[in-house]
Amino acid sequence: MNSSYDALRHGAAWLDLSSRGHIVARGRDRVRFLHNLTSNDVKKLQPGGGCYAFLLSPQGRIQADLNLFCMEDHLLLDTEPELREKIPAHLRRYIIADQVELEDVTERTAAIGVEGPAASAVLTALEAPVPTEDFAHLPWGAWTVANITETGQPGVRFFGPADESASLIRHLEAVGARPAAAADARLVRLENGKPRYGEDILDTSLPQETQQTQAISFTKGCYLGQEIVERIRARGHVNRKLVRLFIDGSEPLKPGDKLIAENMEAGEVTSSAYSPESGKVVALAYVRVQYAGAGTTLAAGNVTAQVA
Repeated sequence: MNSSYDALRHGAAWLDLSSRGHIVARGRDRVRFLHNLTSNDVKKLQPGGGCYAFLLSPQGRIQADLNLFCMEDHLLLDTEPELREKIPAHLRRYIIADQVELEDVTERTAAIGVEGPAASAVLTALEAPVPTEDFAHLPWGAWTVANITETGQPGVRFFGPADESASLIRHLEAVGARPAAAADARLVRLENGKPRYGEDILDTSLPQETQQTQAISFTKGCYLGQEIVERIRARGHVNRKLVRLFIDGSEPLKPGDKLIAENMEAGEVTSSAYSPESGKVVALAYVRVQYAGAGTTLAAGNVTAQVA
């Protein structure tokens, strides 16, 4: 078992996430504007808080996901690297008379994750604050410490000036955090059943299919794509759901590989990797709802897959 993976699973690891997109929204209408275009309740956020949200098409399909942090005088949008240009372009289509300015600050923003069961001990050793609520964030010198992780492990993310990142990493390593490789972060994310936009959440996906209901407010009123979300809620279900699978064997499946139940196609794999922790392949897949219950056994080629 390699030390990077072991640190994420059982200790504390740091991840350089500075390639993620970082967009700042300013202007007096920023909250109302983003409230009307995202799936979560932006208006209820107070400085020091945040949320996870989707940007939807008018047909209710997920165009992007983002983490949104409320600061005193702006909102920070944290996105997948591939969405850095797509999100501002999507939002600007809807700026009409709104006083909203969007600025890409990715190049001058560092984002360093500290993740794993021992992450809190690392923060204590640094005398850094530990925000307790999901998406809560607190100032710490030049940095903002946010309760959010890439892999689904316990931990935080530090946002701050790009030219300060090397110094922070030295301090993290001095108190026991080890560097984590991107492949190991992806593996732990899959073990925790945490989907990624562009890999598991696609621009054809409906919000309820992803089972990421923390991204949706059902009480906020109108927003782009809301009519479809409400229609699905009124109907009571979608036809498929994103689930985690454990698959016998050591060979990962390919995106698009089919899952079979009762001699019929039951689903399709989006991503997978071999998990040393379980001794099996862990995967995320869209599975028809009648086969999406925990413990359901499916066939993946000549091996057995079980819904976690």
